[in-house]
Amino acid sequence: MDSTIDLLARITQTPGQCGGRPCIRGMRIRVTDILEMLAENVSFTEILEDFPDLELADIQACLLFAARRTHFPRLIA
Repeated sequence: MDSTIDLLARITQTPGQCGGRPCIRGMRIRVTDILEMLAENVSFTEILEDFPDLELADIQACLLFAARRTHFPRLIA
């Protein structure tokens, strides 16, 4: 299994590619595309069949990337 650092390294942002949005390994497959498919209950297997250049670790990287983006410091009153 890939480490957290290895997984996050799979997510790239390149100016001029997909509007600078996060993509997977420099390909024109956006993280949001994968996340939306997962939200629509598309299985990992179906995603990998539809995108033969993807690997399971790429999907895991998308999930980790999203989790990190929603991690907010806890406010204590």
